[in-house]
Amino acid sequence: MKVLVIGGGAREHALCRSLSQDPAVTELHCAPGNAGIAQVATVHPVDQLNGAEVTALARRLGSELAVVGPEAPLVAGVADALRAAGVPVFGPSGRAAQLEGSKAFAKDVMAAAGVPTARSYVCTTPAEAAEALDAFGAPYVVKDDGLAAGKGVVVTSDREAALAHAASCERVVIEEFLDGPEVSLFAITDGTTVLPLQPAQDFKRALDGDEGPNTGGMGAYSPLPWAPEGLVEEVLETVLQPTVDELRRRGTEFSGLLYAGLALTSRGTRVIEFNARFGDPETQVVLARLRTPLAGVLHAAATGTLDQLEPLRWDDGAAVTVVVASEGYPAAPRTGDPIEGLAEAEAADGTAYVLHAGTRAGEDGQVLSAGGRVLSVTATGADLAEARDRAYRAVGRIALKGGQHRTDIALKAAQ
Repeated sequence: MKVLVIGGGAREHALCRSLSQDPAVTELHCAPGNAGIAQVATVHPVDQLNGAEVTALARRLGSELAVVGPEAPLVAGVADALRAAGVPVFGPSGRAAQLEGSKAFAKDVMAAAGVPTARSYVCTTPAEAAEALDAFGAPYVVKDDGLAAGKGVVVTSDREAALAHAASCERVVIEEFLDGPEVSLFAITDGTTVLPLQPAQDFKRALDGDEGPNTGGMGAYSPLPWAPEGLVEEVLETVLQPTVDELRRRGTEFSGLLYAGLALTSRGTRVIEFNARFGDPETQVVLARLRTPLAGVLHAAATGTLDQLEPLRWDDGAAVTVVVASEGYPAAPRTGDPIEGLAEAEAADGTAYVLHAGTRAGEDGQVLSAGGRVLSVTATGADLAEARDRAYRAVGRIALKGGQHRTDIALKAAQ
């Protein structure tokens, strides 16, 4: 199978790494890719938001499967362009991707499907926002209705800060605060059959102890030893399958990766948000534990044959990923700095490895930082404590001027 992955972050590097290890994959391409992805796939320059350009590349390469990684190309309809050209594609249509592209659309779908979620108001004026904030009280949860690369949500007890964020967005969803730990659960679907993966937890705040500003994610781990028994089955029954069924009923079939961000509240499991693609950095740890070859699973979703797939096989151990971010992230990340120690961080037995997020190759072949989140250092082990120890030892071998990372990823869960 010739496979083309669209995107250039650590999520796409994780996907490419898994696909490169699949014996069924004869050719692996990625566009636009990054310096790390170039080590496992042939990279191509492309405007990933341009459906015609992506489709032309897929046809030129003879791609038998296209995997669209990031949310922006999905919302822009890149998967539609590929499907129209007859390329099997893993990723929802532009209309179905509105499940992530519009928080208000997602709330409407959840209401129709009977999916448990936070009570909310959609606001377009400062007066509406003020009224909604007062209806729920602190802590305030204000979400940009549109795509914001994981940084469109403000959770604060400061009413003025909440109002300021609402004023900076065209339309916001203001909702009640959900207590309890958060869980990320991915599901692969062909629009009818829904196949849940293993749950993970990520860390959104920039600093240890969940302090500092919200980020795209500073680390993740899987499995969750504290998660209640039967959680995956419950979420499949009450959240994932009803959502896929409702979208199909509307004529907006969702095929690809449905990501449910969940809060395990004192009143039961509630959906915080949906995403229409693999999450970053959770993908890094979920794929690290997946033993079933990936290409066949994604191809089955793309071709409507998920019901014929054997049950997924998983590693019994654990995986931890620690994000190394650039100086100034998330407000004003600096770029262009050389990254040292990448080879030294990789374990010969494959138990620790580095996935590139924001990197590019310099003129002399040196790897340079090229984004806010620069690397996802990932490790596996018999349990979380071992995986965590390996991940942080690998992080310690990497040098990036002004680089920052959290030191408490998976710490409580491993104890």
